[in-house]
Amino acid sequence: MFEYPLSEPKRQRYVVIGISDCHEQYFSPEVQALIQANRVFSGGVRHREIMLPYLPQGAEWIDITIPLKDVFSRYRAYDDIVIFASGDPLFFGFANTVRRECPDAEIRLYPSFNSLQMLAHRLLLPYHDMRVVSLTGRPWTRFDQALIEGEAMIGVLTDREKTPSAIARRMLDYGYDNYTMAVGEKLGNQTEENVGTYALSEVLGRTFAFPNNLILCRTSVRPRPFGIPEGEFALLDGRAKMITKAPIRLLSLSMLELRDRHVLWDIGFCTGSVSVEAKLQFPHLQVVAFEQRPQCEELISCNSRKFGTPGIEVFMGDFMQATLGTLPRPDAVFIGGHGGKLIEMLCRIQSVLVGDGVIVFNAVSEESRQLFESGIRAIGRRITRETRIQVDMNNSINVIKAE
Repeated sequence: MFEYPLSEPKRQRYVVIGISDCHEQYFSPEVQALIQANRVFSGGVRHREIMLPYLPQGAEWIDITIPLKDVFSRYRAYDDIVIFASGDPLFFGFANTVRRECPDAEIRLYPSFNSLQMLAHRLLLPYHDMRVVSLTGRPWTRFDQALIEGEAMIGVLTDREKTPSAIARRMLDYGYDNYTMAVGEKLGNQTEENVGTYALSEVLGRTFAFPNNLILCRTSVRPRPFGIPEGEFALLDGRAKMITKAPIRLLSLSMLELRDRHVLWDIGFCTGSVSVEAKLQFPHLQVVAFEQRPQCEELISCNSRKFGTPGIEVFMGDFMQATLGTLPRPDAVFIGGHGGKLIEMLCRIQSVLVGDGVIVFNAVSEESRQLFESGIRAIGRRITRETRIQVDMNNSINVIKAE
């Protein structure tokens, strides 16, 4: 139990103990004493099954279930609670939830090995350089970023939807066949634990016992081009003029300052060259791409798979009619097409663009350049940079940045 000087105000106190899936747990004398001195315990259903033989007589148990606000509402009735969590409670674990929900509480931790450490131990695999990604109830974003950046070793926490098979399918769909996958099933369970290493093709359609996790080890380096030649993209009707040329594309991306941005909207993506290049060079970005020509949907899908850029969100239809409220607000916008409604489009962008966001537009004529300037003035922003560029024998283009 905790003890406080009389002068300190009393706070709610938590002991968070990390355990494995082993049904024969070892606890230090200090932890054993803490368990015996308390009467209110909490954890998942699996943790309750493991810990029941170790609890004192008359113990009360609170299951950790969704919604968590109900769990913490029950916690508030007690001064002292012992929580059992998997592995290291600070490693994507429940101790982080306690800290968030009860910032004034006193917390004492007794961690165990987390599941990825246990898998690395079983494989005798040095893991100090491993990139760790959690897909447990989380989107693919961080995983996609690790793939695009070509990490040599990626440790992945799975869930019941983002399974080893689903992960292997995503990797193969986008050309990341340059990894092997080691899967650990029910690590710590002395009768059901299993560890195996597979080629990605061997994992497809295979079911693994849950809980499981995995470590991806790179077998070769996948090329990551910078400034993709336009001829390497799948083109709209084979027309090379319907794509943003590589020098203009790179200049436009540089003006968007994407290293420090979070969400890019690519409006009028056509082949998807700007979206693909942006995701490839700045894989932390959320990229949302809009286009109304139906045939372009297959083009961006084909180009995303060819160049290995999963995670680009595609919205087909007229941007002026699209429902924008559910999308992540952009802090960078590239306008690749406007359908003759440039000023109206800028007003719509202004309604969602974050305060310090940036807009970049490629003006192919003096008329479109003047329209953009008028629209920027109308929404209270200003042009901060403009560069005129000509590629080969094509018409010159003004790349314009507004902030």
